[in-house]
Amino acid sequence: MTFPAAPVTVDSPVDLPAPHPGYQRCTRCIMDTTVPGIRFHAHSGECNFCELHDKMDRDNPLGAAGEAYVQRAAADMKRLGQGKKYDCVLGVSGGRDSSYTLWYCVVKLGLRPLAVHFNDGFGNPVAGENMVKACRKLGVELRTITSDWRESKDLKIAFLKASTPDIEEGTDVGIATALYGVAAKEGVQRIIIGQSFRTEGIAPLSWNFLDGKYLKAVHRQFGTVPLREWTPNDPGFHLDVKEMFYYTVLRGIKTVTLLYHVPYVRAEVDELLERELDWTNPGAHYFDDLYQSVIYYLNRVKFNIDRRLFNYSALVRSGQMTREAALEKCRHVNAIEDEKVINLCIKRLGLTREEFEQIVAAPVKTFRDYPNNYSLIRLLRWPIKVASKLRLLPESAYDKYFNCGT
Repeated sequence: MTFPAAPVTVDSPVDLPAPHPGYQRCTRCIMDTTVPGIRFHAHSGECNFCELHDKMDRDNPLGAAGEAYVQRAAADMKRLGQGKKYDCVLGVSGGRDSSYTLWYCVVKLGLRPLAVHFNDGFGNPVAGENMVKACRKLGVELRTITSDWRESKDLKIAFLKASTPDIEEGTDVGIATALYGVAAKEGVQRIIIGQSFRTEGIAPLSWNFLDGKYLKAVHRQFGTVPLREWTPNDPGFHLDVKEMFYYTVLRGIKTVTLLYHVPYVRAEVDELLERELDWTNPGAHYFDDLYQSVIYYLNRVKFNIDRRLFNYSALVRSGQMTREAALEKCRHVNAIEDEKVINLCIKRLGLTREEFEQIVAAPVKTFRDYPNNYSLIRLLRWPIKVASKLRLLPESAYDKYFNCGT
């Protein structure tokens, strides 16, 4: 199946519905009362997500402290990589963030990463070319972990039928297990993730709940294809508490969110990547994955969710976008909702448009409507906090589960 070229990056001129009565928006960012669990300061009108951003900013400073952390982390990876082929495993997608992280690790830090890409059948060909060119120019091995198409497609359809906003749950888990599985197979103890709270923000928990038990519960109810068994080097779609314990505690694998500590300004990166890596913009942020067209469309029309709220708010807080520009963009439908790509994705799943529209019309649910680990996670609050501090889990893991609109 051939996908079309990426759409233009400008927003569609179609106006969005007017806010509901009692609507309120943060006076600093653009988060508003459509976000579950949002609270506003009585005097300043700033929201609790701005408070979380400031806390993370203090915990992960830039400047000299950030540079010192990055150098220590690089030295640690080189020490652990002695006598091995790789110092670290690095997740790549061909988008801006992961491409820059790969370049920075090789050129600025002198690391020997193994680039790992998870392919679930919906990759943007433009992003795919970016990965190949970047790895070739930097002398990095690219290893693509291709999911079992039957499992991947079945999970996507199952989560559509589950009627929750966690439409990409299977792919999110698949990316994580691909990185842990390759790290375990190669004896590598560090995974680098190219994400930054300063440019992406953190989604409210009920908009994006990553949990292996939840995935299996939805699969049991709506799936039709059995998931293959877990093995350390080929975990498939299994990432529950016991698998995390194995990878992080028994194998000592830690995650490094490098861009938390690097002065990464998204608007300044494109020229560097084009010059150094012959990189091409996939068309929009997150459009290294064509299925994002379906995700953004369903989030808007079914769940009244605009995922740009937390993305743009992060850019506003970090001074990379004006609040006025962010508000203007959100007054229009995101161009990533390309109707041709949506139809192609639906066809790729083996659904008719009528079947898809029945899914759209089904009553809205959240992860709380299915068996999950949330109660256990709440009981493990302090161990999770310690694990986040020690980087056994990503630094944002604790804040994600306990300070993100819950």
